[in-house]
Amino acid sequence: MAKAVVDKDVCVGCEACVGTCPVSAIAMNDGKAQVDADSCVECGACVAACPVSAISQ
Repeated sequence: MAKAVVDKDVCVGCEACVGTCPVSAIAMNDGKAQVDADSCVECGACVAACPVSAISQ
């Protein structure tokens, strides 16, 4: 696996990933999700939670 990456052009700002992340590595920035790569544990929970497939690993 790899660190999660958000495609800001696809992200709709629904915040589904924020509550799903077990280590609170995702925050909202200007209405878009942003992953803190240093905190990300590569679990993939956010990838599965994103309804528009804006997050990849």
